[in-house]
Amino acid sequence: MDGLREPHHLRCAAPWTRPEPLASETFLPRLRAAHLPHLEDAPFGTPPGYGCATDRAEEQRRHQDGLPYMDDSPSSSPHLGSKGRGSRDAPESTKVSELDLEKGSEMRKWVLSGILASEETYLSHLEALLLPMKPLKAAATTSQPVLTSQQIETIFFKVPELYEIHKEFYDGLLPRLQQWSHQQRVGDLFQKLASQLGVYRAFVDNYGVAMETAEKCCQANAQFAEISENLRARSNKDAKDQTTKNSLETLLYKPVDRVTRSTLVLHDLLKHTPSGHPDHLLLQDALRISQNFLSSINEEITPRRQSMTVKKGEHRQLLKDSFMVELVEGARKLRHVFLFTDLLLCTKLKKQSGGKTQQYDCKWYIPLTDLSFQTVDDSEATPNIPLVLDEELDAMKIKISQIKSDIQREKRANKGSKAIERLRKKLSEQESLLLLMSPSMAFRVHSRNGKSYTFLISSDYERAEWRENIREQQKKCFKSFSLTSVELQMLTNSCVKLQTVHSIPLTINKEDDESPGLYGFLNVIVHSATGFKQSSSLYCTLEVDSFGYFVNKAKTRVYRDTAEPNWNEEFEIELEGSQTLRILCYEKCYNKSRITKDDGESADRIVGKGQVQLDPQALQDRDWQRTIIAMNGIEVKLSVKFTSREFSLKRMPSRKQTGVFGVKIAVVTKRERSKVPYIVRQCVEEIERRGMEEVGIYRVSGVATDIQALKAAFDVNNKDVSVMMSEMDVNAIAGTLKLYFRELPEPLFTDEFYPNFAEGIALSDPVAKESCMLNLLLSLPEANLLTFLFLLDHLKRVAEKETVNKMSLHNLATVFGPTLLRPSDKESKLPTNPSQPISMTDSWSLEVMSQVQVLLYFLQLEAIPAPDSKRQSILFSTEV
Repeated sequence: MDGLREPHHLRCAAPWTRPEPLASETFLPRLRAAHLPHLEDAPFGTPPGYGCATDRAEEQRRHQDGLPYMDDSPSSSPHLGSKGRGSRDAPESTKVSELDLEKGSEMRKWVLSGILASEETYLSHLEALLLPMKPLKAAATTSQPVLTSQQIETIFFKVPELYEIHKEFYDGLLPRLQQWSHQQRVGDLFQKLASQLGVYRAFVDNYGVAMETAEKCCQANAQFAEISENLRARSNKDAKDQTTKNSLETLLYKPVDRVTRSTLVLHDLLKHTPSGHPDHLLLQDALRISQNFLSSINEEITPRRQSMTVKKGEHRQLLKDSFMVELVEGARKLRHVFLFTDLLLCTKLKKQSGGKTQQYDCKWYIPLTDLSFQTVDDSEATPNIPLVLDEELDAMKIKISQIKSDIQREKRANKGSKAIERLRKKLSEQESLLLLMSPSMAFRVHSRNGKSYTFLISSDYERAEWRENIREQQKKCFKSFSLTSVELQMLTNSCVKLQTVHSIPLTINKEDDESPGLYGFLNVIVHSATGFKQSSSLYCTLEVDSFGYFVNKAKTRVYRDTAEPNWNEEFEIELEGSQTLRILCYEKCYNKSRITKDDGESADRIVGKGQVQLDPQALQDRDWQRTIIAMNGIEVKLSVKFTSREFSLKRMPSRKQTGVFGVKIAVVTKRERSKVPYIVRQCVEEIERRGMEEVGIYRVSGVATDIQALKAAFDVNNKDVSVMMSEMDVNAIAGTLKLYFRELPEPLFTDEFYPNFAEGIALSDPVAKESCMLNLLLSLPEANLLTFLFLLDHLKRVAEKETVNKMSLHNLATVFGPTLLRPSDKESKLPTNPSQPISMTDSWSLEVMSQVQVLLYFLQLEAIPAPDSKRQSILFSTEV
């Protein structure tokens, strides 16, 4: 079913991308779940959905070989060339144990078992095609033929040859698998199979003509139409009486779908075949042949696999589809939107019951010739977007984390599946609600008939992508039209078959062994860009996904009047279950009156965009990864380095006797003879001077090299630090303040009191909670308490400018909560499982959210009373 996805060569690739889970990891458990009907479409023993990902990953590996390796570390990042934690303690090489050999051999056998099962299913599909051929050929020589010999030859072209090729492969593989040993050879079978791909070339070249001929024959001959809709394929070899009904169109597509994903099994086998095994070179050769063949036909196959026939024999092709949120009379509605070559279709997925197949209801459609993008000037027709409070979204995230934790606990306890099923249902509901409520960026389309429709999208990336695809296709559309009710029904029915996105992107839909995403910090250096046709003012933004939607995390400075910008800026981005990094390149427009602003977006124009998958395996235990992202003729050079939360959140005491970073706050204030550290006062003063209206202040990452420069200046007590700060981007100053609190050897709320704060915030009685939390706060050491109150007062003033800077109390609590409360390493509740150094458990996610809630509680309190007059005078003294 995933064979309908867009081809891998149309997607942006990155060298470090890892293929999705392969057949050996996921196929056999699914194979045994016979109630999952889509398994019969798995190519060569590989589950649906992995073909394009693996082919894409292979293309990325080939692309990587041709990339210029950037030896020189950028001047803005002096630490770039240094070794990271992962490279300090390289393990000594050890001999492969007998157990490892046995395990590898078993995995290889599992992969081959999946291949054999898939071959069996594929052969049954080819047999179902061959079954009507003999009687049709016999009838062709009579006075009443169903089809002519030429028509039969065209429709079933090369099917017998394909059957013989795969029957020989199956008959060769079966006995070798039955007599399995770790030295068993199968590479010759795959090499021979790859060498016969020329038959698929002939089949693919004829495929369009075959489908057109079959359709004409169905229209002209009712008997053939009946035959073509009721072809029967065996469910498996042993169940001769159990068959599934398939249409001729479905079965003729099987070879096309199969060949487009032909490299998958070879990736699987190579993964579990040691380099010294006799099969290794044979499999590599088979992979090379398959890749060359696939790249030569991919362009030809893609349009055919996503098309349906309309009037006059024309083909309406599906270009793009996605789940989106539509705003309908102020309410958010989940829709499945399809962009065809001539129209935009908005549908609602019907609820399935009683084993019925998936169905869509058409909500509306617009011919592309009648479609325009509504501009901000059309304010009368522009509905207000009902924004969902960050607190509400965070409450959903907390529920999701709690339910995931409960599911894992139930699994560990080996309790009944009913309890787990109930929890999974709750999880699905919460995740669906979060995805429905989180988007807030409008994408408006207008029809010539006067009607307008509004979608809510999570990022500028998707909005630009939809607009580009529609505008590009509009160049090829010349006339308007309207669909009859029958045609509309046919169109919505075709969506079930043509859809490329099959489910809402919920974690509930993922397999247990799929990556949960990355938690920690991603350092990204945006080096430079080339390929611009003329000089302009350019900048980039970075986005990452979290809980299914994307958030803007960083922005480079504007590089003015150039066609080759060299930013060389480093950013530290916090990841929360993230799997994708996106980069958007903008042209800054200073004369905003010259540009019409669509959908209320920035007047700055997107000139390029690309994305890369964040692969835990590739980023683990490595230093900087360097790559080039290609986007519309533009190439942007990046370097990335990931540090898991387990390592990045450790508090490390400073080894220096002087300085302020990593030194206890009481030591610093005593040395300075101050109540609040100088660094805190200076940063707050500068931010209040010119950063209070900065959008995303404290959330948007500052340039890492600027932050490091300020850190060094404060550590050596540089008298010119205030001058340095006045010349730096305000986000770097905000980053320096956050870094200071993050590197304290003990949290501002102290290790001693941290568990009490966590327990206090969980109290349900509001009176008891307030009493407990205030008493705990006032029990903090004086330097800690005064610094916190000084910062608290500042953060409240920042939130007063929320309408401008978009930083609510909740946003600020999210940024500063873990920074101020996270315990030092000796008290940390971080997971210690060495096999999962990158992932973050749900219990840790709940701990972080608890830290956010503690700070939010104090931010929302109107006043913090002191227990005695002496403390009162200290708390509310304006002198620092």
